[in-house]
Amino acid sequence: YIAKLGDIGEGYHFVKLSRSLLNKVGSGECAGEVICADIQVRAYVEPIQATLEYHNEGFAAAMTSGDIIQATINNICYCTCIVLAGVNLQTVQEKCAESEIFMYERKMLVFIVQLHACQHSVFKLIGTDEKPKYESAEGENIL
Repeated sequence: YIAKLGDIGEGYHFVKLSRSLLNKVGSGECAGEVICADIQVRAYVEPIQATLEYHNEGFAAAMTSGDIIQATINNICYCTCIVLAGVNLQTVQEKCAESEIFMYERKMLVFIVQLHACQHSVFKLIGTDEKPKYESAEGENIL
């Protein structure tokens, strides 16, 4: 919150403190959420490429605790950040498709629509006419 108010340095201090406490206490229930919020501040201080792996860590922590929503949020953040980090667009497209399957399997339609915004940009940057599919796992149009 302090970082959001403009004091990134102090916010970064609290990010490191929260991660330290998370490691000491070992509370897995909120680890996915703490890690995801942590990355949003870290990306202002550290190179965005250095923060990418934290999203995978947050995803794994959320899945371990059974928090599918937070796992999905980490997934979407990862897909968005790898575009900004300059990762190869084919790799981004593959990761987005993988994330989309994860979300379809769990019927997380709201998150799928959010992911499609990222996918749409990737398709445009690649130069393909392909568009995200707005269909449910059963093949029905979701929009």
